[in-house]
Amino acid sequence: MTAVIDLPPAELRDCPAPAKLNLFLHVTGRRPDGYHTLQTVFQLIDWSDTLHFRRRDDGVIARTTDIPGVPADTDLVVRAARALQQASGTPFGVDIEIEKILPMGGGIGGGSSDAATTLLALNRLWGVNLPREQLMRLGLALGADVPVFVFGQNAFAEGVGEELTAVDLPQSWFVVIHPRQHVPTAAIFSDHRLTRNSPVFIVADFAACTNKFAFGRNDLQAVATAKFGEVARALEWLTEYSPHARMTGSGACVFARFEHEQDAQRVMERLPPEWDGRCVRSLSHHPLTAFA
Repeated sequence: MTAVIDLPPAELRDCPAPAKLNLFLHVTGRRPDGYHTLQTVFQLIDWSDTLHFRRRDDGVIARTTDIPGVPADTDLVVRAARALQQASGTPFGVDIEIEKILPMGGGIGGGSSDAATTLLALNRLWGVNLPREQLMRLGLALGADVPVFVFGQNAFAEGVGEELTAVDLPQSWFVVIHPRQHVPTAAIFSDHRLTRNSPVFIVADFAACTNKFAFGRNDLQAVATAKFGEVARALEWLTEYSPHARMTGSGACVFARFEHEQDAQRVMERLPPEWDGRCVRSLSHHPLTAFA
C-alpha cells in the first residue's frame, strides 16, 4: 500500500487581506524607545486586498505587481516573506501578486494586513507550519498592526498593539469613508498636540459597556482633523447620520456603525462625490485563520 504524503500546494490564489477599524484608540504613554503605548479594540471588516502566491524553488522572493510609491524592497509584503524565509530556513521563494484595493494612509491597516496574509499564506505554501505565536512575533517586527491580523480575531489590544485579548463584538454594518487624503502616521504621532496620557483601563470595562461602539474616543482624531481638512469635513458629514462616528487609526478613513445593512446603504446613497466610501460588514475571524 502506497503511503499518502500531504504536500503543500504550489500556488495559493485569492488570499484576502481584510481591513480593520479601531473602535477607539487611546494613547496611554510613550516608551523610552519612542514607541507609544496604546489601548484599542480592533474590528475586522469584509473589505480586503487580495494576494496571490506562487512558490519558487530558487529561493527568490519577487513582487510581480507594481505599486506606485512603494518600492518592492521596502514593501511590508516582501519584508514579511523574507522574515519568514529566514526564520524557517526554507529553501523556497515566491512570486507575489497583489490586487491593491484598500487605500494607503487610510488608518485601516492595509499594508499591515497584506504582510499578515503573506505570513499566513507562506506558512502554508512553504509547508513550514510555524505556530501562530511565532508568526505574530515576526509580524510585530514589521509593524504594530500586523500581529492582530495574524491573531485572526477581533481583539482588545495593549502595549504597542501586540498584547491581544479576543473580544466578542455584535454583527454590524459600517459606512467607511476615505476622503481621498493621505495621512502619514508619523505626522500624527509626532505632533506636539497629541494627548499621550489617557488613563489605562481593563478589558472588562469595555466588555461591560452596553454600547461598545460609543466607548472611549480616538486620541489621534483631534490632531488629524486639525492638520487635514478633508478628514474633518468627512467626519462632520458622517456625524449627521451617527453621533458615534469617528476616525480609525491615524486616519484618513472615518466610519460609523449601523445595525442593519439598509441603514448603512441609505447613508452611502448620500455620500458626496468627492469622497470614496464603502458599506462593509463586520468579520468575527480572519479568513485565513486555519493557516496557522
